[in-house]
Amino acid sequence: MKYLLFALLMMVTALALTSCKQGANGQQNQDMGKTLTVDNDEFEKIIANKDSVVLVDVRTQEEYDEGHLEGALLMDVKKDSFRSECLSKLDRSKRIAVYCRSGFRSKTAAHILNEAGFDVVNLKAGYNSWTEAGKPTIK
Repeated sequence: MKYLLFALLMMVTALALTSCKQGANGQQNQDMGKTLTVDNDEFEKIIANKDSVVLVDVRTQEEYDEGHLEGALLMDVKKDSFRSECLSKLDRSKRIAVYCRSGFRSKTAAHILNEAGFDVVNLKAGYNSWTEAGKPTIK
């Protein structure tokens, strides 16, 4: 009887843990549920609402100069001043949409922004995926 009860408890725990990883749209949430990672089409829809979203490119100046999304602020996540720059320039009442080249640095940036109290959406697979999908960019 003890073993059956223990097995049942383990199954319920496993189910609870796996279901907590999914957001309302079935998308995976990260960083304590505050970052939504989305594909190109969903990201495009989100950033279209310019009144409630701030678009942030977290790549280097050189990468940004080669091409970026229109209206994106450049805030290089590799700089020591990244957190303080975000705190001084970004509006906490708006959602922050972040992207980098491949999605790795923007995931780091999203974590930092979450810890600072921002609501963040991250572009899955980054700028490379965006351009491969034929989405608009500027130079």
